[in-house]
Amino acid sequence: MYLITVLGNLLIILAISSDSRLHTPMYFFLSNLSLVDIGITSTTIPKMLVNIQKQSKAIIYAGCIFQTYFFILFGMLDDFIMVIAYDRFVAICHPLHYMVIMNPRLCGLLVLVFFTMIVSLFYGTILGVYLSSAGTHSSQSNATASVMYAVVTPMLNPFIYSFRNRDIKGALKRFFGMAGKIGTIILNQKV
Repeated sequence: MYLITVLGNLLIILAISSDSRLHTPMYFFLSNLSLVDIGITSTTIPKMLVNIQKQSKAIIYAGCIFQTYFFILFGMLDDFIMVIAYDRFVAICHPLHYMVIMNPRLCGLLVLVFFTMIVSLFYGTILGVYLSSAGTHSSQSNATASVMYAVVTPMLNPFIYSFRNRDIKGALKRFFGMAGKIGTIILNQKV
């Protein structure tokens, strides 16, 4: 699941960055969502896999702080990508003015504003979870919730948001076609 998450999200980033037709606000935010999904899974899953392999739950203090910091950071960034919803609203309700309204300055401003509904919301929920009684949650339900949030959701995002999208499919075909041609040229030059 981890490899599918990383590879799927990397494909989206490569497709969007390699095709100039996809350099629009919607795909800008989509590529950032993919980057955040790679970050959030890479923060926790490798250590979890090592712990499963060693059958140990030990983590050093510095590692715990590092992992917690980046997990919270990427979690907040994941939520902030909800700016995509505003982008889609403008595209649907004001299609003729879309490029004027969703200019790079507004995109940056939206990122800044949402980074500050989201920081307070995210920290508020974290405090609620950690300050609640430990007896109300079982370790099994906590583990299930963690896996759903940290692994399953980022793994499904490429399929939900991108691989069903005609523009992304076209960009991936062009990307792999271009990569195949470059590989053939390199091989022919060596022979």
